[in-house]
Amino acid sequence: MLALGIGQWWRSKLSLKWRQISWIACWISLYAAETLPTCPFSCKCDSRSLEVDCSGLGLSTVPPDVPAATRTLLLLNNKLNILPSWVFSNLSSLQRLDLSNNFLDQLPHAVFGDLVNLTELQLRNNSIRTLDRDLLQHAPLLRHLDLSINGLAQLPPGVFDGLLALRSLSLRSNRLQNLDRVTFEPLVSLQLLQVGDNPWECDCNLREFKHWMEWFSYRGGRLDQLACTMPKELRGKDMRMVPMEMFNYCSQLGESSSAGLEVSGPPCTKASLEPVKPKPGAEPEPEPSTACPQKQRYRPVSVRRAIGTVIIAGVVCGIVCIMMVVAAAYGCIYASLMAKYHRELKKRQPLMGDPEGEQEDQKQISSVA
Repeated sequence: MLALGIGQWWRSKLSLKWRQISWIACWISLYAAETLPTCPFSCKCDSRSLEVDCSGLGLSTVPPDVPAATRTLLLLNNKLNILPSWVFSNLSSLQRLDLSNNFLDQLPHAVFGDLVNLTELQLRNNSIRTLDRDLLQHAPLLRHLDLSINGLAQLPPGVFDGLLALRSLSLRSNRLQNLDRVTFEPLVSLQLLQVGDNPWECDCNLREFKHWMEWFSYRGGRLDQLACTMPKELRGKDMRMVPMEMFNYCSQLGESSSAGLEVSGPPCTKASLEPVKPKPGAEPEPEPSTACPQKQRYRPVSVRRAIGTVIIAGVVCGIVCIMMVVAAAYGCIYASLMAKYHRELKKRQPLMGDPEGEQEDQKQISSVA
């Protein structure tokens, strides 16, 4: 009887322990189901970091069953070419999104509209040609943006408005030729800007952006090399090293164009420029006060002409300096010779009252003069 009682006691104790372990396992499974309920097929999911890795799977569409609590979504090295505007609508907790190395060519303006907590966006090595102005307006916490190795030829004004937290921006290896400083002025927290490997045209359209680059470098920002492609005289030269004097002609062109817009009235013709011949016997009529302005021929000012002007001015200044040095040396030599001659003349001066000596001295003085 005693042995039977002990056996029942152990069985009851083991059943109690088993129930406790079952409850603990059930709570763990429920917690895991709440944090990361499902994992897309063939993707790798980490319940601790809330990361879903679907990279390198050859996907042509984004998996529809990505957990809503995901914070990091990796979709790089796939075959994505189209993103529907609602594809990330349930991922409001997403902080990092990597879409690098795909075939994306156009992004809907509302595709990132629900990613209000996004801090890093990677769009490197795609085929994006244009950006919508409102593409990033709903990502105020964005800190890192990579748009390198795409086909961007221009940036729409206001595309970076509202990105006050952006710290790094990469625009390398695109088809950008010029940029507007107004596009970058809202980026007050920017620390790193990469714009290399673009076909930059260092002309008047890039002058204002050069001013912004100097201010950006002055406040401690890091900027890679912006090598000029055109004009030919500046090819391969860093835009920051080009002196501002090279862009003085831009203001002259602006003044001439504005002055041309202020002229009102009928267009000038060849007949209007010819004076009216008075009739015989009639009094000559006074000329009208509003004469047709003389049309000036446009003279393009190139960088080569500016460099040539600087070189010629330097040569002329050098020649003038050399002539002044030669003139000063000649004056010093002449003064020293005259002083030496007067000293010798005093040594050989005859006694007073010797008329013959005085006549010889006068002859010598006249010959010297």
